[in-house]
Amino acid sequence: MNPEHLQLLVTRVMPFGKYKGRLIADLPGPYLNWFANNGFPPGEIGRLLALMQEIDHNGLSSLLDPLREPQPATDTPRGK
Repeated sequence: MNPEHLQLLVTRVMPFGKYKGRLIADLPGPYLNWFANNGFPPGEIGRLLALMQEIDHNGLSSLLDPLREPQPATDTPRGK
């Protein structure tokens, strides 16, 4: 597994379809499985979708967590 490809999963967005604009790493498993059964698109996006499907299928999605951009803290007090 190429580390650069893993980083792309958490930075590249889906360019088309029902989940257009969503990070590749955040696509639902059934959507990825649909591509696995019906064919991945050509090019880089297809390779990234295939990689994400393999990661998701094997329950390894948490491996991408350290690569995600940190979320900004909110000023909302806990418990309210």
